[in-house]
Amino acid sequence: MKKLFAALLVCCFALTPMFAWGPSALAEERSCSGSLGRVTVDNLRVPSGRTCTLNGTTIKGTIVVERGARLNASGVAVNGNVQAEGAAGVAVSGSSIGGSIQIVTSSGASRLSGNSVKGDIQFFSNRGGVSVQNNRVDGNLQCKSNSPAPTGGGNVVQGNKEDQCRRL
Repeated sequence: MKKLFAALLVCCFALTPMFAWGPSALAEERSCSGSLGRVTVDNLRVPSGRTCTLNGTTIKGTIVVERGARLNASGVAVNGNVQAEGAAGVAVSGSSIGGSIQIVTSSGASRLSGNSVKGDIQFFSNRGGVSVQNNRVDGNLQCKSNSPAPTGGGNVVQGNKEDQCRRL
């Protein structure tokens, strides 16, 4: 009986990490090339050179837009961040973002309009043109080293409007 109890005890302790961290460790990443409608996914990745169009999609985690990829998102709910580095373009409109939006070194046009963002909006070193219009931002609106300088207005920012975005 003692051996059975000891074996059960070892088994339970061995499985404890799986149950304690299971949900976050099991979060899956979905690759998007084409369109997604009203579905729910964990994390979303737009592969290099591809275009992803989201309409009413719910993302429990983060959207990552890879180099040379395009994201067109309308009416989406993202619990995490939207991150793009070297993207061909990012357009997000009428969406709810639980984290931040960071767009860095994009070569194509990027446009944010009518979004609610719990974190920051950051545009750094983009070359394709940036438009930031009518967003509600709980954090900061930060723009630096973009050419041409960002355009837009009507943004309600709880934190600071900084550098190139100070008048938006």
